[in-house]
Amino acid sequence: MSSRRQRSVKIVATLGPASNSYEMISKLYHAGADVFRLNMSHGAHDEIKERYEHIRKLEKETGRPIAILADLQGPKLRVGQFEGEAFDLIEGEKFRFDLDDKIGTSTRVQLPHPEIFQALEVGSSLLVNDGKIRLRVEKCDKVSADCIVEVGGEISNRKGVNVPDVVLPLAALSEKDLKDLEFVAELGVDWIALSFVQRPEDMIEARKLVNGRAAVLAKIEKPAAVAALQSIIDVSDGIMVARGDLGVELPVHAVPPIQKRIVRACRAAGKPVIVATQMMESMITSPVPTRAEVSDVAQAIYEGADAVMLSAESAAGDYPIEAVSTMNNVAIEVENDTNYRGIIEASRTPSRNGVADAITVAAREIAETTQVCAIVTFSQSGTTAQLASRERPSVPIIAVTHIKETARKLVLSWGLHCVYVDKTVTRFKEAVLLSIQIAHDHEFGTKEDNIVLTAGVPFNTSGSTNILRVAPLDESKVYGAMLDN
Repeated sequence: MSSRRQRSVKIVATLGPASNSYEMISKLYHAGADVFRLNMSHGAHDEIKERYEHIRKLEKETGRPIAILADLQGPKLRVGQFEGEAFDLIEGEKFRFDLDDKIGTSTRVQLPHPEIFQALEVGSSLLVNDGKIRLRVEKCDKVSADCIVEVGGEISNRKGVNVPDVVLPLAALSEKDLKDLEFVAELGVDWIALSFVQRPEDMIEARKLVNGRAAVLAKIEKPAAVAALQSIIDVSDGIMVARGDLGVELPVHAVPPIQKRIVRACRAAGKPVIVATQMMESMITSPVPTRAEVSDVAQAIYEGADAVMLSAESAAGDYPIEAVSTMNNVAIEVENDTNYRGIIEASRTPSRNGVADAITVAAREIAETTQVCAIVTFSQSGTTAQLASRERPSVPIIAVTHIKETARKLVLSWGLHCVYVDKTVTRFKEAVLLSIQIAHDHEFGTKEDNIVLTAGVPFNTSGSTNILRVAPLDESKVYGAMLDN
């Protein structure tokens, strides 16, 4: 009945050709997927809608909230086409990018993005084909850039281009993104991820367009975003460490410490953070991951990330169920490690910014020093539950809400077992009794156990957390001890 996970970290599974049927999505959920990602770079709107409807059907059948994340493509920078389709660029040779729409040759090709030429400077780097080819600008103007090849390789039609050294005067939302954003927001997804964020203004613009219809997540994959990290976190509902493009635009050895920094900053802010890209890449074609991949997933969990994500492994791989199952097993093993709690607690950032923070901290401390089986939070907007998640307590957190959209959104956050109730609680006594019932129904404890309950009085007021109670799961004791309030 409860579908209760035996871990706190969440698993995001991307849907695609290998996982677009209801049967496969159901199998992925039961293997451990908590959040399903719809990649807007692939699939027409009718295909996306069909996957969405499969997830909502599964949600109804299981009785458990499931989060859906729509990932926008973002502006894609690509070269034009070549005569003969491809050429080898040789280290030390010269090569030109320009706005001319003539067919490309061994010495030049169109780069149909005037914004790039407006931003380039002498010494800037241009990376082609996921960074496999690197060129340095020697001379540039508003319509062209003459470069020297520093790392050679084959360049071919429509290969992607990265410009890591400068902030490009590009809108974070392309024309396609604007259409996709409106489509998924109206469809009813819970999270929308914005690609290639460079500055906080990108997120502010996206949030205005979403207008509260979904939570908005920033993908950190540009050096400019790393430089503006805290200000981007401040205006985002969550963050994704998108290590693919981040590892192209920055040296690969810089990615691990940046990942750790981003996770720490998000934990301190109480906002969910996903670690993504190539986590179990070999499982696209293999039923088992490499030992290094297992260690990579484990490291993200030890850091306290809210979620770890599968991309092509679950979207287009040969073993999508095995990939989710393996990630689930790694998470359970790590969180049962005797060193895990010490690492999590050592990396916790103290927060004493108000009544709600103080109550949440107190709930965690009580849970860790007394016989408590769970922390129960009543939340309307999700703020109370996210504060509890930020504390990373050693006991499960039951997030109770009468708003279905809030329950779905909170599924992404670390440690939250989200429960949607179809009635509005108006009195604290009702909240206590409902908490006891939920804890029993979802198998969190027995009559010998206690729960810690946090809520805001008056009820149904966002951000009003102001009360904490320790309650026994034995209802007879509650009736005997509770005032009729």
